[in-house]
Amino acid sequence: MSTAVTAPSRRRRAFPDTPDAAETNAVFARMAELPEGLEKRRLRDELTRSWLPMAVRLALRFRDRGESMDDLKQVAALGLVKAISGYRPERGSAFESYAIPTIVGEVKRHFRDCTWGVHVPRRVQELRNTVRLAVRELAAASDSRFPTVPEIAERTRLSTEDVILGLEAIESYKTLSLDAERPGADDDFALRDSIGFTEPQYELVLARETVRDGLRGLPERERRILYMRFFCDMTQSRIGEELGLSQMHVCRLIKRTCARIREQADGAGPEAPASSVAA
Repeated sequence: MSTAVTAPSRRRRAFPDTPDAAETNAVFARMAELPEGLEKRRLRDELTRSWLPMAVRLALRFRDRGESMDDLKQVAALGLVKAISGYRPERGSAFESYAIPTIVGEVKRHFRDCTWGVHVPRRVQELRNTVRLAVRELAAASDSRFPTVPEIAERTRLSTEDVILGLEAIESYKTLSLDAERPGADDDFALRDSIGFTEPQYELVLARETVRDGLRGLPERERRILYMRFFCDMTQSRIGEELGLSQMHVCRLIKRTCARIREQADGAGPEAPASSVAA
């Protein structure tokens, strides 16, 4: 008598080291009768160990995609745990029918959410995958020549804009470390050495040019006071001793002179006569 080959049987040949459906259903039935506790956790761990080889083999399908195999196996194992928690035997489907898409979906979600150097919308990720596959097929059919954008658009039935977006996403999957050596460089020149930086003295030069005209318009005494205070770092008392003025008088002159220069620099009003600063 011939026996029809069921879908789970076909999958069993792909994963021969997994338990059969009867054993698995018996464990799930036993778990359904138990409250949360030590025995139920033991049975759940038993299921995880039994089906872990299948999860590992599913993870191997995604090797050579730039992600560590240890990380992929761990993600697949987490997908298996999720499948065990979400499986409902009373719905009639075999456990592997539920577990396989759950584990594969978890691995794909890991690639989508965790392996990109920057956050990329899901639509752009899908465009990248479509364009990358088309580039590989067209290059294989044309002696490794990189296909043009119109050729890719015709192959994928995407717009030119979407093809360009997908090509840009291919280059944006992984980011380079700034400490990495520059491609083609013979010395130790790193990528960070090619990045420009803001010269810290630019702001100082700009500030000096802004107040230059105001300083030139000051009387000799006020220019000398500012020079001794801000360039020679002299105290107001010392400046007063040098010029025969009181410390309070020096303080008032500095405040009024700085206010005048600030007004001229900000364009607050017309230039005041030099005599108005002196006291």
